[in-house]
Amino acid sequence: MGTLYIVSTPIGNLKDITLRAIEVLKDVDYILCEDTRITARLLNQYGFKTPMVSFNDFNENLKTPNVIRDLTMGKNIALVSDAGAPLIADPGYKLVREAIAAGIKIESISGPSAVISALTVSSKPPDRFLFLGYLPKKESKRKEILNRIALIIKNFKMTVVFYESPHRLLKTLRNLLEVFGDIDIVVCRELTKLHEEVRRERINSSIEHFSKVSPRGEFTIVL
Repeated sequence: MGTLYIVSTPIGNLKDITLRAIEVLKDVDYILCEDTRITARLLNQYGFKTPMVSFNDFNENLKTPNVIRDLTMGKNIALVSDAGAPLIADPGYKLVREAIAAGIKIESISGPSAVISALTVSSKPPDRFLFLGYLPKKESKRKEILNRIALIIKNFKMTVVFYESPHRLLKTLRNLLEVFGDIDIVVCRELTKLHEEVRRERINSSIEHFSKVSPRGEFTIVL
């Protein structure tokens, strides 16, 4: 029986990877990747040629039985996402569930996480937080979730963290303003990358800023 390794990879800066992650990615039989082109950059950075297999939201159901078969036959396999910790707003949960059911050993190789990175630089209380992943694409659903979150925050006093895409950023900021009022938030863009930006300001100030520039990159919002 092989081992399934859940390997966290850099969220931007390719130097942000653990020695253990490098060892695992070098030694496994193959690596399951969201996008092989993105993972190839990491492998090339450290000079090893481990085979890669595409494994994403579109083919996870199809490929999971083959991966489980390989694991039961003794192969060691690593699962990575494009950036950060696998399964966190990324594919892999179904594979892990099936591996557990098959009695396969699973090891988590911890490392970078946009959620934790955003919390540590936000100035918001990090002792209790709620992570929402990506908010719904449909505005009515998004506002429904935010209204529920407003009640949770009122009763339990916790920090909220979520991801947002650049093309929905302004819509979401306006929804936040409507639900919470002009509160202080933190908008993190391109964490650990060359053009990292952390804006700690009122929602209206963020709306004003991102209305003047075209939002680009990966966003993590903390409130």
